[in-house]
Amino acid sequence: MLSRNHAVTTGRLRLLASLILWAPLAVFAQQVEVKVEGDYPKLKENAEAFIGEVEGRSASNLRRYASTAVSQAGQALRALGYYSPRIDWRVDQGDAEEIARLILEIVPGEPVKVVSRTVEIRGPAASDAEFTAELPKRPAEGDVLNHGEYSSLRDTIQTRARQRGYFDGTFAEKSLRVNPETRIAEITLIFESGERYRLGEVSFEEGHWFETGLLEDFVTFEPGTPYHADEIAKLNRDLASSGYFSGIDIDAVPSRAVDGVIPVSVALTRRDSRSVSAGVGFSTDVGPRLRGNWREHWINPMGHRRGAETELSGPRQNVSAWYELPLDPPMTDLIRLTAGYQREDIENVESELLTFGQQWQHELDSGWLQVLSLRWEGERYNIGDDETGTSSLLLPGAGYSKLYADSALDPSKGYRLQFDVTGAHRAVLSTVDIVHVNALAKGLYTLFDNHRFLGRVQMGAVATNSFEDVPPSLRFFAGGDQSVRGYGYETLSPENDNGVPVGGRFLLVGSGEYQYQFADRWRVAMFVDHGNAINDPFDPLATGAGIGLRWISPVGPLRLDVAKGLDREFGGGWRIHFSMGPEL
Repeated sequence: MLSRNHAVTTGRLRLLASLILWAPLAVFAQQVEVKVEGDYPKLKENAEAFIGEVEGRSASNLRRYASTAVSQAGQALRALGYYSPRIDWRVDQGDAEEIARLILEIVPGEPVKVVSRTVEIRGPAASDAEFTAELPKRPAEGDVLNHGEYSSLRDTIQTRARQRGYFDGTFAEKSLRVNPETRIAEITLIFESGERYRLGEVSFEEGHWFETGLLEDFVTFEPGTPYHADEIAKLNRDLASSGYFSGIDIDAVPSRAVDGVIPVSVALTRRDSRSVSAGVGFSTDVGPRLRGNWREHWINPMGHRRGAETELSGPRQNVSAWYELPLDPPMTDLIRLTAGYQREDIENVESELLTFGQQWQHELDSGWLQVLSLRWEGERYNIGDDETGTSSLLLPGAGYSKLYADSALDPSKGYRLQFDVTGAHRAVLSTVDIVHVNALAKGLYTLFDNHRFLGRVQMGAVATNSFEDVPPSLRFFAGGDQSVRGYGYETLSPENDNGVPVGGRFLLVGSGEYQYQFADRWRVAMFVDHGNAINDPFDPLATGAGIGLRWISPVGPLRLDVAKGLDREFGGGWRIHFSMGPEL
């Protein structure tokens, strides 16, 4: 008896399990199918979108629903200019195991076409080239009427009016006349802009603690400047990126305007003065590494800042401190005082480096960032067992860089250009004469959304009358994650008589990479790197090639590469490279 009950119970459980597995397929399958006669994929997609998901209905329920579905499909077709479709329907009950389906069979008929388009901008906006430029060209005369395109044209005019300060603007005439019988449409949009509002004085509400002069340096427009929403957005963005504030509220509403001038009021909430952060990272160049950062975001009402940073890994340990003084404008211009200590033990090169310096950063009118610097470096080093030395260098320098990217985290196109030159002379607190030059160019471009092309070129040179007195930190080494993949980190360079890499006078590295995005946030890559650190520009270069995987994480791209160094005489072989950070 027990075995019989057990068998019955088991059978019921199997039946229940099969019903549970089958039920979602029956209940949640789409029950409306749209068929459009002819090649009209957009009409089909729009009809399906208007109807939406219909699930879990019986055949009789679908018959009652049919009139609603026909009406929704008719609306979808009218939105795309087809006012006279023929829509037939039927309910297909199928067999016992299939769900019922409502099938709509649509013959679109002849579309309504635009026979006239009148778009006029009147008033001061008519002479505002940025207002009238590149208004949507569709729907144009002769086009099939598309209500979405008409709405986009109308909304673009209204949006530009708000963005550019024509707050009194209104449509003197706004009409879309459609005659379904003759299948013609006439568009008329006549916009009266009214006078353009202007931006007034910027005032900062009390309680911010900072000097008013510092805050006024963030304002990049003069009183009386024609209103543009981008000016207010830029002020908000610059104040936010300063790191001084936890809250920013900018009031610049047209209702407060006097004689067309809008006063701008800014309320600021000061952030906590200090923050501490720590992180763990990994790259195949240096292995696991720990990072720590302490920052004091404001010290006094003048906006001075200071901080300290450290990075610890097997081959490299460093600690540094800095002090910043903002200049005008504080978004880009500053003076930074620095001090740091670094110890490295990479391959056969050991060094200890002590640095003190000062930088003046200034953005030029051309958009290039200029950094003029003066630093003192004291270095003690060993290269293999053959070369030991100390150096003391006073190094004035100049650097110029320019970065363009259409997105900070994961750009689809952009470039980085960078050029640095430093020098030292024995007559001025230095043990050797040096001119050190380094140049870098990176480019990124994306085709058809999924195909990305990256290029990188780096060149460097050291001019000196005594290369053996140049410390390792100013010599050139190649190889590794960010250089020539397929070779060890900083293993590419001229060698001494014992086969120890000692660094080169010149650096030449180029790279080309193709990436294909096969899923959201995932890409595969193919690349070729070519370069070396050398003593003669005509010395041979090393080549590495391979494939990789990219994941666009919330904090930036993570890269995993498998590379083959193609030149065994330079130590090439199979290597895995892992790194993270921006591609530009």
